[in-house]
Amino acid sequence: MEVKDVASTTLAQNPVIGRMLEYNHEQLVFCNDNETGLKAIVAVHNTILGPSLGGTRFWNYNNETEALIDVLRLSRGMTYKSAVAGINLGGGKAVIIGDPKKIKSEALLRRFGKFINTLGGKYITAEDVGVNTRDMEIIHNETEFVAGLPVSMGGGGDPSPVTAYGVYVSMKASAKEVFGNDSLAGKKVLVQGLGNVGMHLVEHLAKEKAILSVYDISEERVKIAVEKHGAKATTPDKMFDLDIDIYAPCALGATVNDDTLAKLKCSIICGAANNQLADEKVHGEIVTKKGILYAPDFVVNSGGIINVYYELDGYVRERAMAHAEKIYDTTWNIIQTAKTEKIPTYMAANRIAEQRIEAIGKIKVRF
Repeated sequence: MEVKDVASTTLAQNPVIGRMLEYNHEQLVFCNDNETGLKAIVAVHNTILGPSLGGTRFWNYNNETEALIDVLRLSRGMTYKSAVAGINLGGGKAVIIGDPKKIKSEALLRRFGKFINTLGGKYITAEDVGVNTRDMEIIHNETEFVAGLPVSMGGGGDPSPVTAYGVYVSMKASAKEVFGNDSLAGKKVLVQGLGNVGMHLVEHLAKEKAILSVYDISEERVKIAVEKHGAKATTPDKMFDLDIDIYAPCALGATVNDDTLAKLKCSIICGAANNQLADEKVHGEIVTKKGILYAPDFVVNSGGIINVYYELDGYVRERAMAHAEKIYDTTWNIIQTAKTEKIPTYMAANRIAEQRIEAIGKIKVRF
């Protein structure tokens, strides 16, 4: 019986082990602490290239199954992200279940740090949605396996400027393929999500005189983008009907799906969000057939992991930015590989990542 068949059979019998088989994970750790209210999951996908590193997402999931699927997909994406970025890290991720505005506390974060410490360095945590550099500082009280620390502690601080810059250069590489040159001046861009990364991206695009439409659940952030950068605000019910050149999803994933693809009128999808394709195979094929160039998200947003990687050996932002600059060439090479082999861009990116992991796996054991 093939691994895929085993995974399908096991999934029906055991939704946890079955999903680990489906995504080919090494380890899954569930964390619970009644006193602090901590409920968390740590997923280690692959450690062939090095210890797994990925942020902790603090989110009020509807249920535990939703959290489980998210942490498994995100950690797998981190493996591919580090592999394509050419850094020596594996893929991991963590999620804390709950509303951070209501339950986040020093005690909860420190208890989470203790759980991370039990993995002995197999997983290194960092920032993600709902978690900031101050939280990393608190977690660091209980474990050394933390990246994304404040500058005052020798870390790289907020990684969003580096992440946004990587998105920006990837967008320029995509524009070169579609429009014949990499200028974004006059290009109509929809930026969905104005968190730290999205706002920094808007700054880059505004400087290059792109025509910006923006949406975020925070009216205050939308107001800043409109007043400071000349963007035009849009709404959830109208944004996918806009006539645009580039769609830049910079919030949560799965916004490239059946519903949005039926409406989207763009030439390029290139943004900072993870897991933008609701179903990688299905929607990766659809965007290709529709003539939309999809820049694979784990390539586009790899500036964040690049930034924290350079913390592990004495942080210098110039080194991180120089590495992030290479995302332009990586994106371009993936696009050309996809064209040559007549395959979707997501598949070309996956192959490049898998080839590196396989090659290194022949000379190196897992972490």
